[in-house]
Order: sequence, then C-alpha cells, then structure tokens
Amino acid sequence: MAVAAQQAAAWEPAVRDARTVARVRDAAVDVLSRLRDPGTAEAAGRAGARRGRPRWTPYSTAQGAGGLALAFGHLDRCLPGQGWDLVAHRHLARAVEGTARDPVKALGLFSGLAGVAFTTAYLADGRGRYRALLGDLDTSLYTRIPRRLPAVDGRGVAVGTFDVVSGWTGVAACLRVRPPGPDRDRALTTLLGWLVDLCRGCPAPDGLPAWHTPHALIADEAMRAKYPGAVANCGLAHGITGPLALLALVHADARGPAVPGHTEAIRRAASWLAAQHVADARGGGYPSVAAYPPAVEESSAAVPGARAPAPTPARDAWCYGSPGVARALWLAGTALGDSGLTAAATAALRTALARPIAWRRVDSPGFCHGVAGLLQIALRFAADTGDEAIGAAAHRLVDQLLGEYRPQSPFGYRSVEPDGTRADRVGLLEGTPGIALALLAAATPEPPAWDRFFLLS
Repeated sequence: MAVAAQQAAAWEPAVRDARTVARVRDAAVDVLSRLRDPGTAEAAGRAGARRGRPRWTPYSTAQGAGGLALAFGHLDRCLPGQGWDLVAHRHLARAVEGTARDPVKALGLFSGLAGVAFTTAYLADGRGRYRALLGDLDTSLYTRIPRRLPAVDGRGVAVGTFDVVSGWTGVAACLRVRPPGPDRDRALTTLLGWLVDLCRGCPAPDGLPAWHTPHALIADEAMRAKYPGAVANCGLAHGITGPLALLALVHADARGPAVPGHTEAIRRAASWLAAQHVADARGGGYPSVAAYPPAVEESSAAVPGARAPAPTPARDAWCYGSPGVARALWLAGTALGDSGLTAAATAALRTALARPIAWRRVDSPGFCHGVAGLLQIALRFAADTGDEAIGAAAHRLVDQLLGEYRPQSPFGYRSVEPDGTRADRVGLLEGTPGIALALLAAATPEPPAWDRFFLLS
C-alpha cells in the first residue's frame, strides 16, 4: 500500500495587517522563549501536575518535552536561522532521555511511542536528520503493532482502544506521516482495516453502533455516573469522530480507498455522526456522547430501566463539540465528494463561531478545550472554503487570544481550570505551546503541518 501524507500546501495566513501580525509573532515568540530551557519547562510541568492535571512525562507530546520539541520545531520553520532548531533538539533529547529512565510502554500518540516518532519526524522534516533515532523508533513501533487485531464483534469497545489520544487512531495518524515501506505499510494496513471494520460495523441487535462503549468500560468516572447505560462517544479526542477524520485523511492521501470497505466506512460513520446533531437555544450542535439505556446483563453499576439525560450540545472545542465534529465531517465530505456533508460541516462551524463568546463555553486559551483549538479549526476551514464569515471569526479569535496574553505572568498565558481558578500550563495540549502554534498559524505563511497531530489536516 503506497499511502503517504501529501506535502503541506501553500498557506495563506488569516491575519495580514502588519501591526497585528507583529503582535501575534511577538506574543508567540515571547511565550515559547520562556520555555526554551528543558529544565524550566519540566519544573513548571511537574508543578502543574500537582494541581490534579495529567502528570508531566518527558517523552509525552501532549504533556512533556516531546510537545515542546514539536512547538520549537515549527517555530524554526517559521523563523529559520534563529537557533530554534537547536532549542527543539534539546527538548527532543530530553524526551528521548526520558524514555531511558521511564521506558515507553504505551503506543499512543499523545503519551506514547507514536508521539515520540511523530515529533522526531516533524523535526527531521525530510532532511535526513535523526535518521538513526527514527529508524529505531519505527522498528520498535512497527514490531509492537499486532499483525491482526481482535475482530469487531458488536459487543462494544473502550474509547482508549480506538481514539486519537491513546488508541489505534492516534497510532495510525503517526504512521500516516512516515514514508512508505513494507513494515510501515503492513502496520498501517492492519490499523486501517480494523478502523474500517469498526466504522462500518453493523449495529448490534439492540441498535448500538459497533463503536459504542458498554457502561462497564466507561473509564471516566463522571461520565459513568451520569450515564446508566452504554454510550457512543462523539468527540474528536475520544469518539468515533477521530477514526472518521483519520480514514478521510488517508482516503485523500491515497486519492481513493486504501483498504477494502474504506469508502463505505467513511460514509457510515459520517452519516451516524451527522445524525447526532441536536437543537438548543444557542443554535444547536453536537453532543459529547449518544446515550443508550442500560441492558439487563450490564454490570450492577448500571441500573436497568434508568434513563440517560437528553443529549445537549457540548462546548465548542477541538476535543468535544461542533468544531471538532465539523472538521471531521468536512474531511469526510471532501473524501466522498459529498457537498451535503461539507455544507453541513461548514454551517455547524459558522453557527458555533457566531455565538457570543460566553455561549461557546470555551474559557481557557489552550488547545484541547480552549480558544487555540477553536482558532486552528477556524483557520483550516477558512483556508479550505474561503468563507469570509469564518475568516473574520478567526481574526476575532486571534484578537481574543491577544487579549488573554499576560506578559507579566510566568508563561504569558494562564489556563482556566474546571473550578474557575487560573494555573500555569506548559504542555502542548492545554498550555502555552499549543496557543503559540495556533497564533503562528494565523499570522505566518508557514503551513501548520503540526496539526496533523490533532487530525485537522
């Protein structure tokens, strides 16, 4: 199978007036400069973890030196010749050293071996750098992917098995950016075939889609308490939206189906996801999950006959809600040549962007569930569609992030925590690096190919 990620296309930044471009670049460079020292970043990351957030792991791309290496690698592409490649190298070295102290057991993209490989490949940039390291990473990754995955049997699956954060979708996202070769192609074909089976799997006798998660396998305690039965996750971070986006992107790379059933899987998952749209006073959107009543044979934690709450739109973020779902549906519509899907996706994002800021329920400036992630999705839509309303909204999101910039704070931006307090976050997923990357995408002509990590391109 000769599927390979296409070279990044030319990029037209949404922000073009010289004054705002200068402000954006200055803010992005300033906040990243504060994290140039790996020791400083790690100390801040570990301090943040003590506030109850995910622990700092050096090799993690979401919450570790791996993510900082990715951010500085992109900064070097935007501002070459200023030494940012050496800073990226120091963070990558810190990440690799971390694998020696704490061997990588997981394969996942956000905090596992696939993330290390993705970041290293991004820094190598096809220029022959890190050849030995990439060879070792590839070999380790390819040999740890089974030649056959368990069959999709309709009994459901934990989201961590298939999602982009920890599961096979994230691993496939890494393989997508690696060069073709027998081992890589075998591993990617295995994962694509399994994801195709998952997405086109016929509903179980009780009407649940193949990718549903039985109550007993819901890992999030709050979600398990809220929903008495099974759920089918709709988020880009943890739901079927991730596999849909990945399959659509690979379909585009290959200019057609890469494995048997590929097109049908995209169509079936996209149809199901589009049907989950619900109305509300804010203009409607996509929920976090589709809920199903508990079955008698489920664990005692699920009460037969109990009712799940009615679906309501999630916040307007990358991880959950209309923006992430809209991007996946746009990619699916493009792959299928389905103008109805692309129109629905564009309309969903326009609706989200037209809401008053408070209605979006996106309070933190970071990427995962914050303004930076919403901005990057808006930038991608603006580039793909030329939609003036989305482009104008992207500019307003840049202004919003510039308004959140606090030069006097330790790292320039402060995360809004679930309890409403502010905290300093320095990981790519929730902290300063992800904000800087989205700002650079808005104001520089360098294609933001880093967002392949988030399944946006």
